[in-house]
Amino acid sequence: MALELFDSKTQAVREFVPLKPGVVSIYVCGPTVQSAPHLGHLRSALVYDLLRRWLEANNTKVTLVRNVTDIDDKVLVNAKAVNHDWQEFAKEVEQTFNEAYSALGILEPTHTPHATSHIPDMISLVESLIAKGHAYQAEDGSANVFFATASWPNYGELTNQKLENMEGESESTFGKRNVHDFALFKAHKEGEPESAAWSTPWGLARPGWHIECSAMAKHFLGEAFDIHGGGLDLRFPHHENELAQSSANGDAFANFWTHNALVTVQGQKMSKSLGNGVSVDALLGAGSWAAIRYWLSSSQYRSNLDYVSNSLSDAQAALDRISGFIKRAKLISKATVINLPSAFIDAMNSDLNVPGALAVLHETVRAGNAAIDSKETDLVATYLSQVIAMAQVLGLILEQPKEVSAELAQKIEELISLRAAAKANKDFGKADQIRDELTKLGVTLEDLPNQTIWSING
Repeated sequence: MALELFDSKTQAVREFVPLKPGVVSIYVCGPTVQSAPHLGHLRSALVYDLLRRWLEANNTKVTLVRNVTDIDDKVLVNAKAVNHDWQEFAKEVEQTFNEAYSALGILEPTHTPHATSHIPDMISLVESLIAKGHAYQAEDGSANVFFATASWPNYGELTNQKLENMEGESESTFGKRNVHDFALFKAHKEGEPESAAWSTPWGLARPGWHIECSAMAKHFLGEAFDIHGGGLDLRFPHHENELAQSSANGDAFANFWTHNALVTVQGQKMSKSLGNGVSVDALLGAGSWAAIRYWLSSSQYRSNLDYVSNSLSDAQAALDRISGFIKRAKLISKATVINLPSAFIDAMNSDLNVPGALAVLHETVRAGNAAIDSKETDLVATYLSQVIAMAQVLGLILEQPKEVSAELAQKIEELISLRAAAKANKDFGKADQIRDELTKLGVTLEDLPNQTIWSING
């Protein structure tokens, strides 16, 4: 079957056909670097890493753009609260995101545009919207510029809402004509750093959040691209506003809209008021990066993922089963180039059903262990190859077996032979003594019906 994805705009699963054969363009809303990353940020980045990996596994060239919003109200407020220059503050927070992404095994995006580097693109887009009658400078004479929602009859099409039914601000403010109009540029305010404003045709101002993504997506991917992704919490108003302003400008914009669901904590949405946010530091206190990646992959991306106390320990146990099989299998066989199991392919093509793909992976591990026990060497090679191939597609971080010197390997084999001879002579005391010696060398033994296999402890 071909890849099918749920399109948030049409609210239906559709066959994914790239605009250009063999090439896929993706824009993902990245972090607003106002504070350290939490579980929700990591999940969103991982979902689109998995999508990218699957597309590339199918010989597709992927251009993935993930932006950084490095100018925003909260960036300025939080920087001021710790008495930092806002630009340095943004860079420091961004670094914490980059370190987390890297440790989680998330591939580098093709492009990582920063909002502050694309102000001219934003000005150009806003000028075009004003010329087309879809935007206006504030009527109070300030440098505020707004999108005129009433000028665009399709406003609300992403979230299936009508303008007259939406809640707006309690009254028109900052020179707005309509309570639903949203900021494209925000006038520089007294007390804000001078460096946080740019010279625009309307005066000193900084960009609004929504115009940033429309401008950067167009800069790198053109007027039409394949997929726009992000967390479900961005669907409204951020993505709704992006779609409105880009469409009003005459751009086709995204062909598919994908949204990953939220991360909850013991059934509750993470929030500052509840004090139940889970930071990266807290996660690492409970498990490894490998376990975090596995757990974040364990729920289909459109389903909420609930964090409980044993989430990471269960994930680590699952990873250990995979690593354990690979260690066992490599002692008696070698991996070869082989096709992915059809059930794995079907799961990944079914709206990126990673839990289904993991189920296939674990079933293959079980079959592989059974093949080892029954000494079916050819089958072991097949299962080993499939497990490694599936793990690579999913970007799983598996424990790597330690390299063993030829001298140590020879010593281990000699001791195993001596132990086998002792057992044959029913000298079980000596056999146990040799096993203890091997244990001190960090060796784990597994006695099969006609063979003993060994591995070095991780």
